[in-house]
Amino acid sequence: MGGVDRERIQRAVSELLLAIGEDPSRPGLASTPERVADAYAEFFDGLGRDPLALLSDSVPAGEHDTEAVVVRGIAFRSVCEHHLLPFLGTAHVAYLPGERVVGLGRLARVVETLAARPQLQERLTEEIADTLQHGLGARGVLVVLDAVHGCVVARGSRQTGSSTVTVASRGDLTDPAARAEIMALMSSGGSER
Repeated sequence: MGGVDRERIQRAVSELLLAIGEDPSRPGLASTPERVADAYAEFFDGLGRDPLALLSDSVPAGEHDTEAVVVRGIAFRSVCEHHLLPFLGTAHVAYLPGERVVGLGRLARVVETLAARPQLQERLTEEIADTLQHGLGARGVLVVLDAVHGCVVARGSRQTGSSTVTVASRGDLTDPAARAEIMALMSSGGSER
Protein backbone atom coordinates (compact mmCIF):
# COMPACT_ATOMS: atom_id res chain seq x y z
CA MET A 1 0.00 0.00 0.00
CA GLY A 2 1.01 3.63 -0.53
CA GLY A 3 3.76 5.67 1.06
CA VAL A 4 1.85 7.30 3.90
CA ASP A 5 3.54 7.82 7.26
CA ARG A 6 1.57 5.28 9.31
CA GLU A 7 3.21 6.13 12.64
CA ARG A 8 2.37 9.80 12.20
CA ILE A 9 -1.24 8.94 11.33
CA GLN A 10 -1.46 6.75 14.43
CA ARG A 11 -0.23 9.61 16.62
CA ALA A 12 -2.71 12.01 15.00
CA VAL A 13 -5.62 9.61 15.51
CA SER A 14 -4.68 9.15 19.16
CA GLU A 15 -4.63 12.93 19.53
CA LEU A 16 -7.98 13.21 17.77
CA LEU A 17 -9.51 10.65 20.15
CA LEU A 18 -8.18 12.65 23.10
CA ALA A 19 -9.55 15.87 21.55
CA ILE A 20 -13.09 14.45 21.41
CA GLY A 21 -12.86 13.36 25.05
CA GLU A 22 -12.11 9.67 24.50
CA ASP A 23 -9.42 7.45 25.98
CA PRO A 24 -7.34 6.02 23.11
CA SER A 25 -6.08 3.26 25.41
CA ARG A 26 -9.52 1.83 26.26
CA PRO A 27 -10.02 -1.69 24.85
CA GLY A 28 -12.42 -0.73 22.04
CA LEU A 29 -10.11 2.03 20.78
CA ALA A 30 -6.65 0.60 21.50
CA SER A 31 -6.16 -0.62 17.91
CA THR A 32 -8.07 2.21 16.23
CA PRO A 33 -5.01 4.35 15.40
CA GLU A 34 -3.37 1.39 13.64
CA ARG A 35 -6.60 0.49 11.79
CA VAL A 36 -7.06 4.10 10.64
CA ALA A 37 -3.45 4.24 9.43
CA ASP A 38 -4.01 1.05 7.41
CA ALA A 39 -7.25 2.45 5.97
CA TYR A 40 -5.60 5.74 5.03
CA ALA A 41 -2.76 3.90 3.31
CA GLU A 42 -5.40 2.23 1.15
CA PHE A 43 -7.62 5.31 0.69
CA PHE A 44 -4.71 7.45 -0.49
CA ASP A 45 -2.78 4.83 -2.46
CA GLY A 46 -3.10 6.97 -5.60
CA LEU A 47 -0.90 9.77 -4.25
CA GLY A 48 2.37 9.86 -6.13
CA ARG A 49 1.15 7.40 -8.79
CA ASP A 50 0.96 8.61 -12.38
CA PRO A 51 -2.35 7.59 -13.99
CA LEU A 52 -0.86 8.15 -17.45
CA ALA A 53 1.56 5.30 -16.77
CA LEU A 54 -1.47 2.98 -16.67
CA LEU A 55 -2.04 3.77 -20.34
CA SER A 56 1.58 3.22 -21.39
CA ASP A 57 0.81 -0.24 -22.79
CA SER A 58 -1.80 1.12 -25.19
CA VAL A 59 -1.53 -0.03 -28.80
CA PRO A 60 -2.04 1.85 -32.05
CA ALA A 61 -5.68 2.05 -33.07
CA GLY A 62 -6.37 0.09 -36.23
CA GLU A 63 -8.46 1.39 -39.09
CA HIS A 64 -11.24 -1.06 -38.23
CA ASP A 65 -11.46 -0.23 -34.54
CA THR A 66 -14.81 0.63 -33.03
CA GLU A 67 -16.37 4.08 -33.17
CA ALA A 68 -16.69 4.31 -29.39
CA VAL A 69 -15.53 2.45 -26.31
CA VAL A 70 -17.92 2.72 -23.36
CA VAL A 71 -17.33 1.13 -19.95
CA ARG A 72 -20.24 1.49 -17.54
CA GLY A 73 -20.50 0.78 -13.86
CA ILE A 74 -16.93 1.21 -12.64
CA ALA A 75 -17.28 1.26 -8.85
CA PHE A 76 -15.01 3.73 -7.09
CA ARG A 77 -14.31 5.05 -3.63
CA SER A 78 -12.69 8.33 -2.78
CA VAL A 79 -12.30 10.68 0.19
CA CYS A 80 -13.67 14.21 0.15
CA GLU A 81 -10.82 16.60 0.84
CA HIS A 82 -13.13 19.01 2.72
CA HIS A 83 -14.21 16.64 5.50
CA LEU A 84 -12.03 13.53 5.00
CA LEU A 85 -15.20 11.49 4.67
CA PRO A 86 -15.66 8.89 1.94
CA PHE A 87 -17.72 9.22 -1.19
CA LEU A 88 -18.73 6.12 -3.09
CA GLY A 89 -19.96 5.94 -6.61
CA THR A 90 -20.03 4.65 -10.11
CA ALA A 91 -18.04 5.94 -13.05
CA HIS A 92 -19.07 5.60 -16.68
CA VAL A 93 -16.29 6.38 -19.15
CA ALA A 94 -16.23 6.54 -22.92
CA TYR A 95 -13.69 7.44 -25.52
CA LEU A 96 -13.56 7.68 -29.28
CA PRO A 97 -10.32 5.95 -30.31
CA GLY A 98 -7.89 8.24 -32.01
CA GLU A 99 -4.22 7.36 -31.92
CA ARG A 100 -4.30 4.51 -29.38
CA VAL A 101 -6.51 1.96 -27.63
CA VAL A 102 -6.00 0.22 -24.32
CA GLY A 103 -7.29 -2.80 -22.44
CA LEU A 104 -10.63 -2.12 -20.77
CA GLY A 105 -9.31 -2.92 -17.29
CA ARG A 106 -6.92 -0.01 -17.62
CA LEU A 107 -9.84 2.41 -17.75
CA ALA A 108 -11.01 1.18 -14.34
CA ARG A 109 -7.45 1.44 -12.98
CA VAL A 110 -7.25 5.09 -14.10
CA VAL A 111 -10.48 5.80 -12.20
CA GLU A 112 -9.24 3.93 -9.11
CA THR A 113 -5.83 5.64 -9.10
CA LEU A 114 -7.23 9.15 -9.41
CA ALA A 115 -9.94 8.42 -6.83
CA ALA A 116 -7.35 7.19 -4.30
CA ARG A 117 -6.38 10.74 -3.29
CA PRO A 118 -8.03 13.48 -1.30
CA GLN A 119 -10.53 14.60 -3.94
CA LEU A 120 -13.46 16.67 -5.03
CA GLN A 121 -15.86 14.83 -7.32
CA GLU A 122 -15.79 17.68 -9.83
CA ARG A 123 -11.99 17.58 -10.08
CA LEU A 124 -11.92 13.79 -10.20
CA THR A 125 -14.26 13.81 -13.20
CA GLU A 126 -12.03 16.32 -15.01
CA GLU A 127 -8.82 14.44 -14.15
CA ILE A 128 -10.18 11.16 -15.52
CA ALA A 129 -11.22 12.89 -18.77
CA ASP A 130 -7.86 14.64 -19.14
CA THR A 131 -5.92 11.43 -18.48
CA LEU A 132 -7.84 9.50 -21.13
CA GLN A 133 -7.66 12.36 -23.62
CA HIS A 134 -3.90 12.81 -23.28
CA GLY A 135 -2.92 9.21 -22.60
CA LEU A 136 -4.77 7.77 -25.58
CA GLY A 137 -4.86 10.70 -27.99
CA ALA A 138 -8.63 10.10 -28.07
CA ARG A 139 -10.82 11.98 -30.54
CA GLY A 140 -13.30 12.45 -27.73
CA VAL A 141 -13.84 11.53 -24.08
CA LEU A 142 -16.92 11.51 -21.87
CA VAL A 143 -16.85 10.79 -18.12
CA VAL A 144 -19.92 10.64 -15.87
CA LEU A 145 -19.59 10.09 -12.11
CA ASP A 146 -22.54 9.41 -9.81
CA ALA A 147 -21.60 9.32 -6.13
CA VAL A 148 -23.00 9.44 -2.62
CA HIS A 149 -21.00 11.65 -0.27
CA GLY A 150 -20.50 10.87 3.41
CA CYS A 151 -20.41 14.57 4.20
CA VAL A 152 -23.90 15.00 2.69
CA VAL A 153 -25.60 11.86 4.02
CA ALA A 154 -24.04 11.68 7.50
CA ARG A 155 -23.75 15.31 8.58
CA GLY A 156 -25.19 18.73 7.86
CA SER A 157 -28.32 18.39 5.75
CA ARG A 158 -28.28 14.53 6.02
CA GLN A 159 -29.72 13.96 2.58
CA THR A 160 -29.59 10.16 2.70
CA GLY A 161 -31.32 9.66 -0.65
CA SER A 162 -29.22 12.07 -2.69
CA SER A 163 -26.35 11.52 -5.07
CA THR A 164 -24.18 13.89 -7.06
CA VAL A 165 -23.63 13.55 -10.80
CA THR A 166 -20.72 15.25 -12.58
CA VAL A 167 -19.87 15.20 -16.28
CA ALA A 168 -16.71 16.04 -18.23
CA SER A 169 -16.34 15.90 -22.00
CA ARG A 170 -13.44 16.45 -24.34
CA GLY A 171 -12.90 16.67 -28.09
CA ASP A 172 -15.65 15.35 -30.37
CA LEU A 173 -17.79 14.44 -27.36
CA THR A 174 -18.27 18.08 -26.42
CA ASP A 175 -20.77 18.18 -29.30
CA PRO A 176 -24.24 17.94 -27.68
CA ALA A 177 -25.60 15.35 -30.16
CA ALA A 178 -22.55 13.09 -29.90
CA ARG A 179 -22.52 13.45 -26.12
CA ALA A 180 -26.24 12.60 -25.93
CA GLU A 181 -25.73 9.41 -27.96
CA ILE A 182 -22.94 8.20 -25.66
CA MET A 183 -24.87 9.19 -22.53
CA ALA A 184 -27.81 7.11 -23.79
CA LEU A 185 -25.44 4.13 -24.11
CA MET A 186 -24.16 4.77 -20.60
CA SER A 187 -27.65 4.82 -19.12
CA SER A 188 -29.11 1.88 -21.01
CA GLY A 189 -29.51 -1.33 -19.02
CA GLY A 190 -26.58 -3.48 -17.95
CA SER A 191 -25.52 -6.64 -19.68
CA GLU A 192 -27.04 -9.99 -18.69
CA ARG A 193 -24.80 -11.90 -16.30
